[in-house]
Amino acid sequence: MLFVACLSVAAVAVSAAPLESRAEAIALPLRKHSNVTSINNIVQKGHARISAINGEQAAPATRAVEVSSGTVTNEDVSYVAPVTIGGKTYDLIVDTGCEFFSKRTPETIPTDAERCTASNTWCGAQSACEKSSTGKSTGGSVSVSYGSGSFSGTEYTDTVSFGGLTVSSQSIGSASTASGFSGVDGIFGFGPVGLTQGTVSNANTVPTFLDNLKSQGSISTEVLGVSFKPESGSDTDDANGELTLGGTDSSKYTGTLTYFAKLTSGTASAYWGISIASFTYGSQTLASSASGIVDTGTTLIYIPSSAYSAFLSATGGKTDSSSGLAVFTTKPTANFGIKFGSTTYTLTPAQYLVPTAQYSVFGLTSGKYYAWINDGGSSGVNTIIGQKFLENYYSVYDTTNSRIGFATAA
Repeated sequence: MLFVACLSVAAVAVSAAPLESRAEAIALPLRKHSNVTSINNIVQKGHARISAINGEQAAPATRAVEVSSGTVTNEDVSYVAPVTIGGKTYDLIVDTGCEFFSKRTPETIPTDAERCTASNTWCGAQSACEKSSTGKSTGGSVSVSYGSGSFSGTEYTDTVSFGGLTVSSQSIGSASTASGFSGVDGIFGFGPVGLTQGTVSNANTVPTFLDNLKSQGSISTEVLGVSFKPESGSDTDDANGELTLGGTDSSKYTGTLTYFAKLTSGTASAYWGISIASFTYGSQTLASSASGIVDTGTTLIYIPSSAYSAFLSATGGKTDSSSGLAVFTTKPTANFGIKFGSTTYTLTPAQYLVPTAQYSVFGLTSGKYYAWINDGGSSGVNTIIGQKFLENYYSVYDTTNSRIGFATAA
């Protein structure tokens, strides 16, 4: 599943050494899932996610293991984690960005309280997701609409495990109806907990999986480290990603891990929002002083319309009417850069262009070149740092210290 978003405030960069584990990390794979219908559908899902974001107004303690890792799978357009709920394993999209939740009362009467959130965990898009013998119904209802699909159902709590760690009473949304999901069972939410406010009919907020790990003492700091990697050749299902819970994995990056302050005001501050100093193409500045969100659940990289237009002008490209992607008859040769604070993170043409080996997957035309960079709009949250950027840079989501980190992927 795919999506998008972002907005304002200054980012402060600091260099930091990786968190050290006092216990051996457990490494399990992350699966990448290719639920591709068409590349245009992928682009539009990103746009729908941006629209959803802009609709938003602003257990007993256990031995701390410090850091634990689980493998996730790259399915070309999203990353999927094998999450065990009540003894059954579901393939859930790893999402730090947002889903568009429309709250309903216990009487199922829609209210005006609508929230775009990726903090809830839910299942049942492909097969029944019902509480096990260890589960307990809360009596709450939840309904989600995110532009390109939806789900509605009830809430229960149950035992949830991933990466060698377990939460005994995790909030789960059980979908009775769902649309827009192909080949995946739901969402594994890693957005800020504030986004869960109003998403369940009889609760204010619901703790995330990471919140619960911290509160029960399984991890000592609320940090998520994310390692994504591009697909190899024409592959569309590689277990080449990793989520590290409670810290970072220094084997997944090289050089310095640099942190930037999470936004504290503006629409994007509700998410993993970050201030952007500039976008560049080679030596040309495409735009300055933007804000956005970092979102593992969005496939493409979305930038403000002004920056996107400048990018097309600089590269001799245009927006392809069929795929919705930026398309070029001559291959771009310069690097694309995003600057946070005083640090610029660049993507080479090989990194920001769709690999020709994947053209058949997306129905693209040979002899042309297509970019993962797209138009995020001219107002509201219009920048999303999505999967195709994150496949080249290790990213860290530090709730404890309210910051986001990046380092060059190993």
